[in-house]
Amino acid sequence: MISEKLNNQITQIGPQTPAGEVLRRYWQPAALVDEMQGSASKLAVNLMGERLVLLRNDAGGFVLTQRVASPDEAPAHFPDPESIEIVDGGPVYPVVEKKGIFFAYMGPGEAPEFPNFDCFRAPDSHVFAFKGLWECNWLQALEVGIDPAHASFLHRFLQDEDPADSYGKQFRDKAANLDMPMTQVLREYPRPDIEVEETDFGLKITALRHMANDLTHVRVTNQIFPQAICIPMSREMIITQWHVPVDDQNCYWYTMFTSFSKPVDKDVMREQRLKEHRLPDYAPLKNRRNNYHYNPDEQNTLTYTGMGLDINVHDQWAVEGLGPIQDRTREHLGRGDAAIVRYRLMLRKAIKAVESKKEAALPMRGDVDVSRIVGPLSNDAIATTKDWEAASWQADMQRRSECPWDASV
Repeated sequence: MISEKLNNQITQIGPQTPAGEVLRRYWQPAALVDEMQGSASKLAVNLMGERLVLLRNDAGGFVLTQRVASPDEAPAHFPDPESIEIVDGGPVYPVVEKKGIFFAYMGPGEAPEFPNFDCFRAPDSHVFAFKGLWECNWLQALEVGIDPAHASFLHRFLQDEDPADSYGKQFRDKAANLDMPMTQVLREYPRPDIEVEETDFGLKITALRHMANDLTHVRVTNQIFPQAICIPMSREMIITQWHVPVDDQNCYWYTMFTSFSKPVDKDVMREQRLKEHRLPDYAPLKNRRNNYHYNPDEQNTLTYTGMGLDINVHDQWAVEGLGPIQDRTREHLGRGDAAIVRYRLMLRKAIKAVESKKEAALPMRGDVDVSRIVGPLSNDAIATTKDWEAASWQADMQRRSECPWDASV
């Protein structure tokens, strides 16, 4: 457990707050390119506790600046573009477009380079971007993503569907080198050993599910500092997801789905997700107001939550159920929370570095050549228990060697 003062320090993100100042030292997803359609020249953006507007500039690029907004405006309010008023003399934040997402830099000094992650260097044809609104603080949204054990419980499927019918859905593949659905692996081996290693970009998190016949399922996921994750979706595809504060009590997840083999079917993936979200705010149709469409019959026969097959809904229920800002003064972390503990230490260290004006100590800042930070390795593999580390690496290398774009590391 931690004190209320420390909980406030690591969750609040407004201007000049400790965690907010750290997050402002990195590029933040601000909007989907899909949202700025046709000849539109303005788009309301609510980001990091500020009410902003995305503008096309004279050079054909984009910037973010302040707009006029009422104090009681809803966090995900999207006024008509023609009604947006710009604040004279407001701060102007630089914006770049990357693979379907507009990123903004809201910090002091020069904006940092982007690392050479797979989601950024894959061709546009192999990346699809989407987002969704969660009514909770950004930190609890991130922390569910760096907990490798939760998938065995929160995303437990009591039936295993044919992976051939599961394009664009997480945990619906078969485990590599083993004719067993991933849903079965997670269900039958629910208590992984978890190893956490600090890296140039954040944390590498390895979950080891020891199986019969001296085999181990190895699942490698990553925390990309300050508030992103990179995880395997299937053998073909990975997910890079940012948990972006709207304000202290609401956030968006922004996801890039990156394919190593075939181009992504963007129409199918967009259609799948728009069935679960409304426009223009990308709020989920299943939410606390309709009890996330909970069905006790489904819970008895199909899923652990009884809330459908979309795992985003499961995560949403779990993190929103903790309240707008999780009360960490009453929590009791255990061995399975190793990645959460390491991340919080990293965040507190970064807060101290910014406060003492030692920003060069931040991950991927200072003299670090971020163009040389590649990957990261994110995959599932089955290996003999004594050789799991090498086998996991080789599985990733094989996938990269067969990739039609340069995925070398």
